[in-house]
Amino acid sequence: MTILWSAAVLGWGVVAAGLWRGLHGPARSAAVMAHALSLGGVFLLGTMLGYGMLVTVISATAGWWALALVTGLRPERLVDPARGGLLRLAVWLALWPAAGLAGSWAIGVKGP
Repeated sequence: MTILWSAAVLGWGVVAAGLWRGLHGPARSAAVMAHALSLGGVFLLGTMLGYGMLVTVISATAGWWALALVTGLRPERLVDPARGGLLRLAVWLALWPAAGLAGSWAIGVKGP
């Protein structure tokens, strides 16, 4: 479990650093604030849906690392049409659940 929590915190930090470095002005403030709120959202979502923290943390970790992989550690590329933003978004939305399922399988978590 320590490895999962470490991967989650590190993935969150990688995305936060990319948002801080890549965006400027009001967009950076809004993106970093929304990303900071995602930590609370992970805990709230797991308890509200009743799945528990394990499934939620696996999903969040998969999402953060899939985003880092698809955007090359520059999350602003996800919304930049000049850099293939829609294609990156589609790849991220396909890779996220696949990575989450692989992570769940690796840990031995059964589906909800």
